[in-house]
Amino acid sequence: MRVSDQVVEKLQTLIEQQNLKQGDRLPAERQLATSLGISRPSLREAIQQLISLGILSSRRGDGTYIQQLPETWSQQLIVEPISHLMQDDPHYRFDVQESRLVLEGGTAWYAALRSTEADRAKIHQYFDEISYHQAHGDSAAAAVADANFHLAIAEASHNVVLIQMMRSLFDLLQYNVFLGRKKVYEHPISADLLSDQHFQVMDAIDRKDAQAARDAVCGHIEFVIDHVRSLDEDEARQKRATRLNRIDPT
Repeated sequence: MRVSDQVVEKLQTLIEQQNLKQGDRLPAERQLATSLGISRPSLREAIQQLISLGILSSRRGDGTYIQQLPETWSQQLIVEPISHLMQDDPHYRFDVQESRLVLEGGTAWYAALRSTEADRAKIHQYFDEISYHQAHGDSAAAAVADANFHLAIAEASHNVVLIQMMRSLFDLLQYNVFLGRKKVYEHPISADLLSDQHFQVMDAIDRKDAQAARDAVCGHIEFVIDHVRSLDEDEARQKRATRLNRIDPT
């Protein structure tokens, strides 16, 4: 971890400990560096990093102010850079999907074995929310409901480690779902297939069939991987054809 990243973590802890609020001014640079036990150049670098992300703001001659509270910092510092990588690098997107295969195959298995009636009701709730938002053309809300559907399955596993892993990856999962839906759900047939796949996962959990639940969720994720890869290849072919048409003298 870079020194500036370590300083950012210390700043986050200090803000939380001192119960500072949005709009509050940070202590003066000398005092802040002493409190954190760091050099002033390292502090300046970390503050500039946070200012560039819109988390802090600097007012000349008046100090540095808090624009966003620490609970949003992980989204800004981790998920947003990763989201750019996911959007720009197809291989990274597929790596995320493959990691979901490993993790969610296990959560679905244990959800089928251990879920309570309340757990299953929550899974059904998010399934209904996905359908509602999709029918109203709200892709962003549908992506949130979709990610919550998968998280609810993890919570139904009653395995603390699996739940912690899924929660820690929630923002990344949500963005991954959003990218997948952006491509796949543009096609009505695919949208119907994905809805049916979600139903198959939910139904297997309702029936307490662990193997069917694992197979269904892995089949769902594999379908998205294959379909998005196929769409990416089609887009690449279309771009190549467009470039060739532009340089064709005839």
